[in-house]
Amino acid sequence: MQHLEFELQGPYVELNQLLKLVGICDSGGAGKAIVADGNVKVDGRQELRKTCKITAGQTVALGDVRIRVLAGPAAT
Repeated sequence: MQHLEFELQGPYVELNQLLKLVGICDSGGAGKAIVADGNVKVDGRQELRKTCKITAGQTVALGDVRIRVLAGPAAT
């Protein structure tokens, strides 16, 4: 299982953009397709909203990849 951490640069990041920013996909559009396929979980629950706002403290899972979202300096 691969564990990644992502530090927010604001109050939230959209789910499809998070997948792009951590390198799971090449574009936000590809991220939307991954979410639409039902393969992404946020805090253990399937998430189908492509632009769902992900905030500090949440965990996003896709297959064997886990992304822990951390508060960044701009988010405090």
